[in-house]
Amino acid sequence: MLLLRVLSCLALVILLSGVAIRSSLAQIAGPVPEELDEVEIVEHVDELIPLDLEFVDENGAPVRLQDYFDGERPVLLTLNYYGCPMLCGLQLNGMVDAMKLMDWTPGQEFEFVTVSINPLETHTLARLKKQNYIKEYERPEAAQGWHFLTGHRVAIDSLATATGFGYEYIEKTGEYSHAAVALVVTPDGRLSRYLYGVLFDPKTIKYSLVEAGEGKIGSPLDQIILFCFHYDAEAGAYAPVAMNIMRLGAMLTALVVGGVLSLFWIRDRRRTRGPENPGPTHRATGSAERADHVHVGGEL
Repeated sequence: MLLLRVLSCLALVILLSGVAIRSSLAQIAGPVPEELDEVEIVEHVDELIPLDLEFVDENGAPVRLQDYFDGERPVLLTLNYYGCPMLCGLQLNGMVDAMKLMDWTPGQEFEFVTVSINPLETHTLARLKKQNYIKEYERPEAAQGWHFLTGHRVAIDSLATATGFGYEYIEKTGEYSHAAVALVVTPDGRLSRYLYGVLFDPKTIKYSLVEAGEGKIGSPLDQIILFCFHYDAEAGAYAPVAMNIMRLGAMLTALVVGGVLSLFWIRDRRRTRGPENPGPTHRATGSAERADHVHVGGEL
């Protein structure tokens, strides 16, 4: 019953998130333009993204995507634009809210890269956006791990194509229509998870990063939880796997029973064998014999 209530609440949140996303996709008043119907996400799970693409970071320095992939830590990747009037702000604010509830921080357990899809935006605007989000995040150390990039159209389109991220420029309003999605990428640059919406579950983000890290990050407890949970793409969250939970329970039961039986076996063997320390008795007997011998000798 409790599980049913939790799943019902989750479904309601997802439904409301979908409505919010659809409404904010328009980003303009009046009827939804036809271009929005062509905006979609085509998942390219387990495919490599082009790490040699060149961009500019928030400080104006030229960088490559590979600069943020060290082969050990996964990367959280979002495609937005800094002048977005609604959807991008909702998505990044939702990400900040979720990360506040996580015990992981960008720059430590993972890297966070945000790329602008607008080639006209400058690194100055990117820097201002970064400052605002780091301030909202309230973890100054995250500035070393959350990167805001800008770039030329060719690099942006190449990244969008590789990740299956569809977007359209609305010439009438000078804005972009696009979906809200965060990409979880493995340490070697393979797409692992697509997390949709503007509201994010902290546990889902963390477990997605642990999974993408291929065992290189996360505690033993995180690995056990991943064994018992499976990512539900429709729900956009991790759900329990009954079979794996049963297997883990059976394994733990066997270990407990085996440990108890071992204790009984050791105790029984000790009782059967009894005390084994004849040394002091033998030495005492020998001393008594020598004493008798000396006494008898004295009488003679």
